[in-house]
Amino acid sequence: MESDQTPDQTLTPHPTRKILCIEDEHFIAELYDRSLTKAGYDVDVMSDGLKALAAAQTDTYDIILLDLMVPNMTGIEILRALRDPNQTPSLRAKIIITTNLEQREDVRTDIEAQADGYLVKAEMTPHELADFVNTIE
Repeated sequence: MESDQTPDQTLTPHPTRKILCIEDEHFIAELYDRSLTKAGYDVDVMSDGLKALAAAQTDTYDIILLDLMVPNMTGIEILRALRDPNQTPSLRAKIIITTNLEQREDVRTDIEAQADGYLVKAEMTPHELADFVNTIE
């Protein structure tokens, strides 16, 4: 009966992958946390921009979901700090912008150039977010 001892690898597509979800809207943060945890990720949720930046700069995350509107520091400021080698010398995480804000085309183009992805929250369910995150290498 040794076959009963084999762990089921299909339940966790990326074991040990850590996600930092920077989101100040409690309801959305809770939905993302539940969906991503169910998909097998280790999720930390932070709503304060300054604290989230400090956490991101520890370089312990694989993926950062970054809302543009968070208290104490905007998502754009966080993104710039994470991409500035003087402020963040080492960052392996992929940064995915999550927003519902309409951006001027030039602003969105600038943000997209610095980020690894750009998602409009209103156009994506938490399950679709988890599916998207599964595609990130």
